Amino acid sequence: MRDKATSFDIAYMAGVSQSTVSRALRNSPQVNKETREKVQAIARQLNYKVDKNASNLRQQRSSTLALLLFEDPTTDESLINPFFLSMLGSITRACAKRSQDLLVSFQQLSDDWHADYEDSNKADGIILLGYGDYKDYEEKLHKLLAQETHFVCWGAEVLGHPEFTLRSNNREGGRLAGEHLLATGHKKFAFVGNASEGSPEFSARYLGFIDALNKAGISAAQVPHFDAISTESAGDKATEQLLAGRHQVDAIFCASDLIAIGVMRCLKRRNLRVPEDIAVMGFDDIPVASFATPALSTIQQDTTQAGELLVNNLLQLINNQPITVSQIEPKLIIRQSCGFNRT
Repeated sequence: MRDKATSFDIAYMAGVSQSTVSRALRNSPQVNKETREKVQAIARQLNYKVDKNASNLRQQRSSTLALLLFEDPTTDESLINPFFLSMLGSITRACAKRSQDLLVSFQQLSDDWHADYEDSNKADGIILLGYGDYKDYEEKLHKLLAQETHFVCWGAEVLGHPEFTLRSNNREGGRLAGEHLLATGHKKFAFVGNASEGSPEFSARYLGFIDALNKAGISAAQVPHFDAISTESAGDKATEQLLAGRHQVDAIFCASDLIAIGVMRCLKRRNLRVPEDIAVMGFDDIPVASFATPALSTIQQDTTQAGELLVNNLLQLINNQPITVSQIEPKLIIRQSCGFNRT
C-alpha cells in the first residue's frame, strides 16, 4: 500500500465501490449503517484524510434536476397522465424557488437513467413520476439504488428505502371514499381499478375501501371488482362488464378520476343516471373532475404539496440530509356524483 491511503484503498479493504466510500465518509443516508461504520473504521485505521480540493471537484453541481415521466396512454398526444400534468407545474415552481433548473423527459427514452443524467452531470438528481407495471419498475429502482443515484419517486414505497418515495396515504383515501358512500345511503358497491402487485397504489385504495365497508358489515366478497388501468376507455369497458354481469350496485368507487369519467360515460350511454341510479366516486381530483357532468366527487391528492416535497426531498438527499416527510394525507372532495343521504 502507498504511504498515503486513498479512498480506493478503503474501497478495496471494505469490498465496496469508491463512490460508496465517499458517501459513507459524508454520512450519507444512501449507505446503510453497517457499511458506513465499516468504511469509517477502515478510514480511521489507515489515518485517511479527505482531500477537500478533490472532493469539491467531484461534488461539482449542475443546479439542475431531471424529471422523468412515464408515457401513459392518453386521449391526446401528450402521453402524460393529467394528474402528473398538475404535479409538473408545482415541481417547476418549486425548482424555480430553489434556483434549480428542470430537465423534463420520458422514462422510456433512456435505458440507463443514472448514466444519462447524474453520471453525465446533466442533473444532480432525478424525480420519477409514473411507472406502469410496478413489478417491472421495481427492477429499475433497485438498479438506481445499486448505482447510488440521487432520486425520489412518487407512488409506492421503495422496498427498504421509504425515504426515496413520496406517496399519498392511499389506504386512508380509500377508507374516506367508502365512508362517504356509506354516509350517503348506498348499500351495494363495486370497485373499478387494478388491485394487484403491479398496481400497489390502486391496491391500497381498494383495501381502504374494503376497510370502511367491513365496519358496516359488508365483506369483500360482496363487492364485485373489475380491473382497469387509469384511462377513460378502461373505465368504460369495465362498466360494460359490470352491467353485462347483471350486478346490482348503487355505487362504484373508481381507483382514479380518469376511470371514473369513463364509468360515467358508459352509464350515460346505457341510460343510467348518476347519482340517482348509481353513484360514482373517483380518486386524484384532476382538474377535469370538477367539469364532469355531474361534477365528480373524489379523493384529492394535493399536487402542490407533492411537487414541493419531491423537490425538497431530492435536494435533501443530494445534500446528505435526512428526509422528514414521505407521505401526504388525502382529502375528501364532495361534489354531485354521489348524491345526498338516501336514508
